[in-house]
Parts: sequence; C-alpha cells; structure tokens
Amino acid sequence: MNTSRRFGPELRRLRLGARLSLTEFSVALNYDKGHLSKVERGERSASPELARRCDAFLGANGELQRLAIRADTDSESGEFHTSPSLSSVGRRAVLAAGTGSLVDFGLRRSSEASFAAGPLLHSFRAQLDQLRTLGQSTAPKVLLPLLETQTRMVAGLAAETQSATRAHALLLASRFAEFTGWMAQESGDSRTALVRTGEAAELARAGGDPSLGSYALVRRALVTLYSGDATGTVALARRAQKDGLPARIRGLAAQREAQGHALAGEEGACLGSLDKARDLLSRDDAPDSTEPVIGTTHVTDPAAMTTGWCLYDLGRPRAAAEVLDRECRRLPPHALRTRARYGFRRALAHAASGEIEHACAIAGELLGMMPAVPSATVDSDIRRLARELSRFRSSKAVRDLQPTLARVTARTHG
Repeated sequence: MNTSRRFGPELRRLRLGARLSLTEFSVALNYDKGHLSKVERGERSASPELARRCDAFLGANGELQRLAIRADTDSESGEFHTSPSLSSVGRRAVLAAGTGSLVDFGLRRSSEASFAAGPLLHSFRAQLDQLRTLGQSTAPKVLLPLLETQTRMVAGLAAETQSATRAHALLLASRFAEFTGWMAQESGDSRTALVRTGEAAELARAGGDPSLGSYALVRRALVTLYSGDATGTVALARRAQKDGLPARIRGLAAQREAQGHALAGEEGACLGSLDKARDLLSRDDAPDSTEPVIGTTHVTDPAAMTTGWCLYDLGRPRAAAEVLDRECRRLPPHALRTRARYGFRRALAHAASGEIEHACAIAGELLGMMPAVPSATVDSDIRRLARELSRFRSSKAVRDLQPTLARVTARTHG
C-alpha cells in the first residue's frame, strides 16, 4: 500500500510537470480518465502495463515502474514457478546435477558396447535438426523424453570413443542438452530448464568449446527474464559478452541484456545494447562448421525483432507495433512456435495502441494454433493480452474473441 501511495502522487507530479490535464493524459495513454484519477489518488494500484506507459510518456526512466506495485507478479511471470525460487538455485547446484550424471552414464556403458562413432554422430546430428524443426509445431512435453534419452546416448558415445571424436560427441551432447532446457522452459518447468542448461555448459567445456558455455548464460537469462527478474537478466547477459567469444554469442547476449533493461524501463541502456547486438550479429565471423546454428534460425533479423519486443516493454506500443508488423511478416509459415511468441507481443502492441480490432484479428489467428504448440513463455503474453482487452468489453471484436481467449487462458492456469 505504501508503494501505491508513493506511485500515485509521483505520477500526478510528473503529469503536472509536463503540463498535461488528466483528460489529455488519458487520451494519450488510451486509458480511462476515472481509472487514472483513482491511481493518482492511491485508490487503485497501477498495473505493470500502465506503469510502463506512464513511465515512457513522462520520461521517468524507470522510476514509475520501480514504484508500481507488482501484486500480480506471479501471474505476470507465466508458469515459471520454482521451488525453491530461481535465486536459490545456485550455479554449483545446477551444474552439480549436470554433466557428471551424463558422463557417468556413458562410462557405465563403455564396457558393454562399441560404436561406429562417425556414422552415429552424423545420425544424431540429423536427429537434432529434425527435433528442432518438430519443436516449432509439437508440444514440448512430447519431445522432452526423447531429448533426454538422446542427450544421454550422445554423452555415452563420447565416453566410448577416441579423443579425436570425443570432443565432437560432447559438443553435440551439449546442443541436445541446451535444446532440452528450452523445451523444459516452454513446458513451464524452469528448474529443469536451468539444470539442463547447466549440463549443456559443462558438456561444452568438456568438449573444448567454452563459448557454448557462455551461450548457456544467455539461455539462463531467458529464464530470469520470464520470471520478471530484470537485474538478474542483465547480469547473466553481461557475463556472456566477454572479449574473445564469437560475435554471434555476444550479439545474442547483448539482445538479452537489452530485454532486461527494457523490463526495468531503462530506455537508454536498452537502445545501447540493441545497437551493440545489431553490430555484432551483422559480423560473419563464424567458421564453416557442421555444428547446429546457435540461437534462432527462423527470425530473419533478430536484432530488429528484439527491438520491437523491447519497445513494448519500454511503454512505446505504437513504435513496437510498427517494427513487429514488419518482422513478423518475414517469419516462415511452418515456424508456429516462433510466430506465436512474437505474434502475441505484436497483438499486445496494437491493443495498447488502441487498435483493438486489429489486435483481436491477430490474436484470433494465433489462438487457433496454441493447442498444437503450447508454450509457458507465450502464455504470459496471452494473459497480458486478456487483461488489456478486458478494458474494452464494449468492442464487438473483443466479445467475439472472448470465448476462445477464455479457453486458452483457463488452460494456462490449469
């Protein structure tokens, strides 16, 4: 309550300092005047979305966001409930459950069989590509058992081969573990996501490529991002930007740092990180390799797409919608999971801009694909969209969308 009482007067002070009447302010934010008046008087708490827009419009550089009550933090962060909390899952605990079990598994098998390592590695590499493709159109819980098994099989293969092949096998096992972590996160199990990501880092180091271990930090930062931990996200992303690492990894890390800054309302730092990411990702310093591509393979311009994502969190929905409209049109039709992730963010941006019918049209198409590609990360934006649209119940488009939206949001809470 004390936080709410501080937020309201500070909002009023900044609004009056900008010489805006309450009517002018409500029109600019696309929010009800009476609701804003109650917020300023401390009778209502500001939602995270409202706090972001007020912050951006009044140039508060994150101060209003920091004051805003986050009473719905748990629901805002989607299905990423951890027990214990993310902060209590230390690096040692995560990694202790990692490579040891995998390598031990391989050592136990070493006396039982002898593999033709080369052909098997080629086959496993093709399987990883196929599983990553399936991940775009298949429920993560369907893939997780197979991914767990394949990770251990490849790690076991590494323990049975000569040193020349062992490194390749360990690196491939690392990529299996990393993708397993992503599917665990998509299924809503953030703790397993962290454990599998820790495995990926240790397997990569054992294979002689510490850079993949640094990419694991980028993946861990995605878990903290969806948990609402802006500070943790920035800290992890910065650790993955050391000199000497491949430009692509540093570029992806800079993108994640930008998302952390956006979540905290730090526009200058966010845009600076995006500029850095754009520069790094434009460099083609990756050696010719048969190794899987690090990061997304479906987003044509990752830095541009991330810019649109960040602009929404910075309280600039119109600018976000413009960027996301352009970038989402470039996504391949078969990449359902990627289309859903950025598509709902696009719908949010249009809804926040007052383009309710267009937002409902976008969401209606996307909701139809969600049973095929359930996603705990996307669910968080679906719930945000439901809250945003609930302010416009008089709209026919909202009323028509409501039954489908209600079914999906009920499933995400189930």
